[in-house]
Amino acid sequence: MSLLRRRKVPENEITQVPDPNSDGNEKEKEKEKGKNIIDKKKEIRKSQKQQTNWNCVDSCCWFIGCICVVWWVLLFLYNMMPYSFPQYVAEVITGPMPDPPGVKLQKEGLKAKHPVVFVPGIVTGGLELWEGHQCADGLFRKRLWGGTFGEVYKRPLCWVEHMSLDNETGLDPPGIRVRPVTGLVAADYFAPGYFVWAVLIANLARIGYEEKTMYMASYDWRLSFQNTEVRDQSLSRIKSNIELMVATNGGNKAIIIPHSMGVLYFLHFMKWVEAPAPMGGGGGPDWCAKHIKTVVNIGGPFLGVPKAISGLFSAEARDIAVARAIAPGVLDKDLFHIQTLQHIMKMTRTWDSTMSMIPKGGDTIWGGLDWAPEESYVPSKRRQRNNGTNEDENTESKVKRINYGRMISFGKDVAEAHSSEIERIDFRDAVKGSNVANHTCRDVWTEYHDMGFGGIKAVAEYKAYTAGDILDLLQFVAPKMMKRGSAHFSYGIADNLEDPKYQHYKYWSNPLETKLPNAPEMEIFSMYGVGIPTERAYVYRLTPAADCYIPFQIDTSAGENDEDRCLKDGVFTIEGDETVPVLSAGFMSAKGWRGKTRFNPSGIPTYIREYEHAPPSSLLEGRGTQSGAHVDIMGNFALIEDIMRIAAGAKGEELGGDLVYSDIFKWSEKIKLPL
Repeated sequence: MSLLRRRKVPENEITQVPDPNSDGNEKEKEKEKGKNIIDKKKEIRKSQKQQTNWNCVDSCCWFIGCICVVWWVLLFLYNMMPYSFPQYVAEVITGPMPDPPGVKLQKEGLKAKHPVVFVPGIVTGGLELWEGHQCADGLFRKRLWGGTFGEVYKRPLCWVEHMSLDNETGLDPPGIRVRPVTGLVAADYFAPGYFVWAVLIANLARIGYEEKTMYMASYDWRLSFQNTEVRDQSLSRIKSNIELMVATNGGNKAIIIPHSMGVLYFLHFMKWVEAPAPMGGGGGPDWCAKHIKTVVNIGGPFLGVPKAISGLFSAEARDIAVARAIAPGVLDKDLFHIQTLQHIMKMTRTWDSTMSMIPKGGDTIWGGLDWAPEESYVPSKRRQRNNGTNEDENTESKVKRINYGRMISFGKDVAEAHSSEIERIDFRDAVKGSNVANHTCRDVWTEYHDMGFGGIKAVAEYKAYTAGDILDLLQFVAPKMMKRGSAHFSYGIADNLEDPKYQHYKYWSNPLETKLPNAPEMEIFSMYGVGIPTERAYVYRLTPAADCYIPFQIDTSAGENDEDRCLKDGVFTIEGDETVPVLSAGFMSAKGWRGKTRFNPSGIPTYIREYEHAPPSSLLEGRGTQSGAHVDIMGNFALIEDIMRIAAGAKGEELGGDLVYSDIFKWSEKIKLPL
């Protein structure tokens, strides 16, 4: 009886004992009712069994959901901790933390002197919506770029549509206005908890800086440099703000601190501001000498970056290529049937700014099929030198030479073979063939769909591409993009800088085709990280044909066990800050502008300050105070201290002049460039 009381019997399971006095019809009804009960029991068992057999999608969603919940709980707990708790734990583990530069220099008595202007680079500045289509309702003045990126997940195709520019003009598409965020908040943090300029701003505030003596020169980094003036008058705003800050700070000239692509943007500005209107700002030939004390370039891609090639060619770099190799199909066609990489390529190819970072100087700077300035680079040899051990003079000869000059090679064997062994068929006059695009690909149209199989095959049959070939390659695979880009940027080396053609704005961001201003009292610093493998050349392969596909991919199967071969996941790496190779960041200050040259006729003093990368000692240290990575270096204590001393009035010689760990001077001497 106790067992019966514990189990509650469902009503549909209760059966009645038939009445012996009932007639035959009643018996038939009871039999049919019992049969129905049995059928219902079977259905219940079947449904319970189906519920226990989760399919793959259910499991994946459950797993992702658990990760998200755990992540948000940990983030909540982290934010609830006292501010000093992480630092306390870190000090217990690693010992006392050094004082931040602001505290240290405040104790030394340093005070704010020169007004400071920050010039952010590509992608780090926030962009907000001012006008959009129906799918973007409710997003007025909300950030489409930067911040939480919430709209990317909620409405990805709408986001791509509004972040893209017009493919013909490089300006706003009809009915869409996306504009840069203004003020210091435009680029202090890229996303919550991920700083860009915030650490430097906070340290400058320690010695007296505030918003009236600091200015964030935000601009729409998607546009070509000249178009930021045409559409938003961004260059005019920078000019006016610098003039105002100098006038209201006792005539103290400004310190300009550009980062990444902002270095090229400000190089363009220095020519624009002195050039006569309407093409220029009409400031006169001595404007820079009157208003600028020092230009402190951080991670400047003066001569471009190979990473820009892979981005424009196949919408990938090393990290994306590796992710695609780990999870094939996820990026090409994900669960929502959105061709992710194709949409990224379609969007980024409308951004003219990406073309500003195509490598400049051709084979003269970057090397040819069988040579490159860095061909003697050996990672282990550098580590021995930095550790203070004796350098092995025979190390170079023992290591197989890397053909860094071949920026793109189709196949590992092509990347390693001598040029005489490579049979190349010129692609430039190849017939592109019929249009291979179909109706399902129209929403992710890229210029590859108009090449046909003949054009795709011709690209692969050329086998190896140097920096001198890259422009023709991009012209072949993306003629509309390059038509816009060639109107705003140049990539060569000037034969005669007195030629009137170099007065056009397309040359102003190329340091090899323009002059520095006549400002001999101004100083220029090139500050960048070293000690991190940085993309320099790529091994590619053809992609099997499929709907809406990108026909070329980095061959992640190409690699070497020997660490001195610098080949991993289809990418040859070199010394740099993970994004900009040392050659691009340091050559102009090491040789191109050093002393009086045709590119620096007034002899503006130039200095190189390299910062050796050291990863954080623990997770509690965040991104580290000694990082040399391209963005993380903005939190490097040594770099911040150097900048603060410059802002307080120090000159290059007072900082100790050059600080160099790499072979930049040695590599620069190998480049035969008339100065």
